[in-house]
Amino acid sequence: MERLLPPRQAIVAFFSRVAIHTTAVEHVSLDDALGRVLAESIAADQDYPAARRSVMDGYAVRAEATPGEFAIVEDVRMGTSSGVAVSSETAARIPTGGILPDGADAVVPVEDAAADGLRVSVSTAVPAGENVAQPGADMREGEVVLQAHRRVRASEIAVLATLGVTRVPVYRKPLVAVFSSGDEIVEPDARPRLGEIRDSNRYAVAASLRAMGASPRHYPTLRDEASEFEAALERGLRECDAVVVTGGSSVGERDRLPRAVAAIADPGIVVHGLRIKPGKPTLLAADGGKPIVGLPGNPASALLVLEAVAAPIFAALCGAPVVPATLHARLAETARSRAGWTWHIPVRVHEEGSVPSAYPLAVRSFSVSLAARADGYIVMEERDDAWPAGTPVTVVRFLEGQA
Repeated sequence: MERLLPPRQAIVAFFSRVAIHTTAVEHVSLDDALGRVLAESIAADQDYPAARRSVMDGYAVRAEATPGEFAIVEDVRMGTSSGVAVSSETAARIPTGGILPDGADAVVPVEDAAADGLRVSVSTAVPAGENVAQPGADMREGEVVLQAHRRVRASEIAVLATLGVTRVPVYRKPLVAVFSSGDEIVEPDARPRLGEIRDSNRYAVAASLRAMGASPRHYPTLRDEASEFEAALERGLRECDAVVVTGGSSVGERDRLPRAVAAIADPGIVVHGLRIKPGKPTLLAADGGKPIVGLPGNPASALLVLEAVAAPIFAALCGAPVVPATLHARLAETARSRAGWTWHIPVRVHEEGSVPSAYPLAVRSFSVSLAARADGYIVMEERDDAWPAGTPVTVVRFLEGQA
């Protein structure tokens, strides 16, 4: 156990040996940019707004002339600049977003003015700039608005469209080969015989990778005795940017993954075994700059390790950090771990009162439904062995799907 690394040290050790490069740049349409990672910084092509605009429905006036009564000389129309100037004796009706006419430097809201159709009365002094968005108040010409390596959400798409960026520079989604291993594995559409199990790992891992921004590719199951075990891994490395294998990473005689990786990859195995529960047999390796991740065979453990430990590796491939959603809660029951180990404990969250309650779930090697029953997990560090009920905790939610 003393030779096993805790998860954070394992990731540091991995990146000290393996130089991962982001994938090539491609350009996609605005409609296809959601969830992608910007490969270039985006700067404003001009000031936004480009001219003074009203932020209220009201009357454009010359501030120095208020308070007072003004003749209404025109209605400002959206999408056009005004052709009439405002004097100290006149005002113009203006909608929210309308361009201020020449001579006006403030807007009086409709509710603060008294109008009869031809004239408008303003009872109090209005300062210059009141209810006016100045040029460049949102974005300045040349200002970097969106930094490279930022994941594109709906709000970023709004900015890109405003700036006229209709072909968005993004990193190509890294292609990840996903394998399950074991003689007991059958396809999900098969009826398993006694001792066999349907392959849930490959699909769960693929879904999690997709949520991280990668593009998973399914490969046939790796059999314990098959002579093509190494050849299948070599094919995955040749065709993809990374490889993930569930099962077969322990130290048993029938666990072929460590031996296969050592035989075909350079630098090969960087970390084998973590001081973590669940997930002790985790393997982190690489062939050149292509990561190879060996996950536990248990479905819940595989997902926990992938998202809680290996996520930075795939974030490096995708070009953007994985930022999981978290929430603050209080333990509803005692959570127990084992001092000297990092424990990732699945929890179910209930909204009870002002602070949600987190209920720890038992990790069992046979459990397939555990991750689906959980809303996320808490992390108990090596110095911890028990947290009593009522302890404040941070719940890390499992990743959700994206485009």
